[in-house]
Amino acid sequence: MGKEKKSKASKWAKVRKSGIHQKGLFARRDIPEDTRIIEYVGEKITKAESKRRREQQDELGRATGDGTVYVFVVNKRFDIDGNVPWNDARFANHSCKPNAYTDVVKGRIWLRASRDIRKGEEILYDYGFDLECWEDNPCLCGAKRCLGYIVSEENRSELKRLLKARKKAEKKRRKGKK
Repeated sequence: MGKEKKSKASKWAKVRKSGIHQKGLFARRDIPEDTRIIEYVGEKITKAESKRRREQQDELGRATGDGTVYVFVVNKRFDIDGNVPWNDARFANHSCKPNAYTDVVKGRIWLRASRDIRKGEEILYDYGFDLECWEDNPCLCGAKRCLGYIVSEENRSELKRLLKARKKAEKKRRKGKK
């Protein structure tokens, strides 16, 4: 634990109210494709500490309704806990139709523009969650192809299959009650 850092403002992004999830990250100006928008910063922690903090936050979330976890994978040994006041990047929301992506370079995590982003547009990226706890992560992005849950693009077809099977079972169950 060191001296607390001050928030380092990005020349490309600012935090403001979001229609997706309370606060969001928005473009201060037009951002060209592939621009490093903002660095995701925080405390570098071991995987064991990361697991402990995620479980603690999950427990808190069940009690308070705020289960937001800001732990970001850096590599096989370390993660970044971005739940620090100087990390504005933690406010970037998930979308099933993102305009940004993450790029880990030499242990540093960057949000980069995947296309040109217009001034005032919310900066969104795919959180890349797996299917393990998909029901605990509702998605509110509103994208046309959103399935209603935050999962990585590579897991969306499997989630679609799971949702279809669930709907079919529910329909069958209701039909049996009549």
